[in-house]
Amino acid sequence: MNNHQMANSMIHRAEAILDEARYLYQKRRWNLVVRRCDVGPILRREKRRFPDWFQVQIPRLTSISRRLRLEREVSFYGDEQSGIPAEELYNEMDARWALEETQWVLDTCKRLLTEDTS
Repeated sequence: MNNHQMANSMIHRAEAILDEARYLYQKRRWNLVVRRCDVGPILRREKRRFPDWFQVQIPRLTSISRRLRLEREVSFYGDEQSGIPAEELYNEMDARWALEETQWVLDTCKRLLTEDTS
């Protein structure tokens, strides 16, 4: 599998995750919408490998990625110190933010792949 095939595979996986998050949003499971991983450090480290238009987006990409990573454990297990379950920690606004920002990240990455392969 070459880099483009791997990237396309990851895009398809991300689309499936976003579909799942939309389903959970409809079910009002706010805490389950707000979770994923942090790719920010890799983007910052490899910044020069990307086109200028994408480099400009890296601060926003890393911010979104970091916030979602930090929320991952709490959104699943809740706040163990205070004993508050995850379902009580998040609301529709949190879930909507996660969906909208994740969609923007996905669209930005798709654009990068489309321009890189053309």
